Parts: sequence; C-alpha cells; structure tokens
Amino acid sequence: MPYHLPYVPPEEATHRLAEEYQITNSRRTVRHFSDQAVPKEAIEWAIRIAGTAPSGAHRQPWRFVAIGDPEKKRQLRERVEEEERKFYDERITEEWADALRLLGTDFVKEHITTAPWVIVVFREDYGVAEDGSKIKNYYMTESVGIAVGFLIQALHRAGLTTLTHTPAPMSFLREICNRPVTEKPFVLMPVVYPHPEAQVPDLQRKTLEEIATFL
Repeated sequence: MPYHLPYVPPEEATHRLAEEYQITNSRRTVRHFSDQAVPKEAIEWAIRIAGTAPSGAHRQPWRFVAIGDPEKKRQLRERVEEEERKFYDERITEEWADALRLLGTDFVKEHITTAPWVIVVFREDYGVAEDGSKIKNYYMTESVGIAVGFLIQALHRAGLTTLTHTPAPMSFLREICNRPVTEKPFVLMPVVYPHPEAQVPDLQRKTLEEIATFL
C-alpha cells in the first residue's frame, strides 16, 4: 500500500527547520576521543537511520561494517597508518599540507583503536543475481554519500561524534572486512564520545549568502 507522509503546516515547517539548524550547527568534527563504551544497539539504530537515505532506483548500494573487536581494530589501525605514513611522507602536496596544518592531522590514527566502534562504509558497485549475472546499480557514489550524511547527523543527535577518514588507497579495507569484489571502500568512521577536554578549531561556516542563490 502507498505510504502517505504526514502534513506539516508551513509555519510549523519553518519552526522545525530553525530548531534543526541550531542542532546541526553545533556539530563539530572531533579528533580527541573518550574511550567510553557505546552500546551496540546505538550503532544498530544509527545504521538503520543511514539506511533510510534515498538512492538511485532504490538500489540502496551501501554496506556498513561495524567493527568492535579490539584485535580487528588493531589490524585496521596498522594498515591505515602504513598507508597514511606513505601519504604524508611521499604523496601529499605542499598546498594540501598547508590546508591540513590547521587541523593538526598526521599519519598517527589512534582513534581507530580508542573508539569503541569503527564503521567502514562500502559502496556496492553492482549486485549479483542467483544465476550469477550482474544487477546494475545507479548513482552509487551519490547515494552512499547521502547515507553517510544521514549517519553523521544521527550520531550527532545522539551525543556521539565521528570523523570521516579516507585513507588512500583503501582497497585493504575490503580484505580486513571480508567484503566481496562487488564493493569498494567509501569511508572509515570511528564512533565515540568526545573526550571531556576535547578542543576543536574555531572554524567559521560560510553564510547562507555564500552558499545559496535564490532565483
């Protein structure tokens, strides 16, 4: 049966969006984490929320691997830092290094082992039918990107924090997470409570006038 969306009057819609902005504008990417436990059930609900995102032809080409096992996280950190060290030592441009300097990032990724959970998001490039034939997916990158946005916002509203991490190359994530060749790593996200003394750069977001045009 068709699903009918509830009606919200225009004035109420504006009010709700203004309140939502206050919540979303308080979100920050944090790099100083607490080791406080995060319930598995919270991760399950966050992934369910991410799975409500729109997708090309409703193919839902996302797969979420939530890693809580300490040994698996240790292996993950080891491989990530191996690639990140190469990036900072050999691949990064001077311009890129200048842009990152304000954030204080380097190849050391202790958040991977500190975080109680690490979610690795994969993009499914195509499905496989029972007879072995390929099932085409559509707008995979766009769809998974939207789902990740849903996930970030869900975690923020729950008082949790994360950062989006894309080590390059990322193919080793498929091996560690035991994913098929039909899927490609998209992003790695620790899920944690921020450290009580965590500090973030005082960065300013662009104004509405800078990001929007009304015609």
